[in-house]
Parts: sequence; structure tokens; C-alpha cells
Amino acid sequence: MYRALDDETRRLVLDELAARDGQTLFEICSTLATRHGLTLTRQAISQHLGVLEDAGLLRTERRGRSKFHYFTPAPLAEIARRWPLPERTTP
Repeated sequence: MYRALDDETRRLVLDELAARDGQTLFEICSTLATRHGLTLTRQAISQHLGVLEDAGLLRTERRGRSKFHYFTPAPLAEIARRWPLPERTTP
């Protein structure tokens, strides 16, 4: 999962899916191009999506010829639960 989050493009993809879940590859490519100026090929974005899916950070659903991508925040929540920060007081 850490390798998946190490890439800025993948973090942007997760940000966009968190903002609007259930996007197709075409929608994700269009959003990245218009909002972030990323002009990557569909194949490159598809590879990024595969890494995120393998890490458990997104899931996909096929409907007809379309494949929809959904953000899965559970792995990130597990990290937050694993290392809780104690209350800090400023000196």
C-alpha cells in the first residue's frame, strides 16, 4: 500500500475518487487532464489504477462495457488506528 501511495499521480486519482466516486477510466483521465494538467495516456492511468486496486485502495465494478472505480478508505483507516498519536502539549 505504501508503494501505491508513494506516487503523486495515484494520490491525485484517490483524491478525485474521494471527491466523486464511481468514475470510469475516461472520466478519471479527463478530470486529471482538466483539473491537474496531467496528460497521461489511458494505458498509464490504467496501470496506476491497477496498482491502487492491488493495494486495496480502490475496487472496481463492471456494468456492461464500462468499468467503474470506487475509493476504498479502509486500509488508510487501519493505518490510522495502528499508530494513534498521543495528545501533545506545547512546551
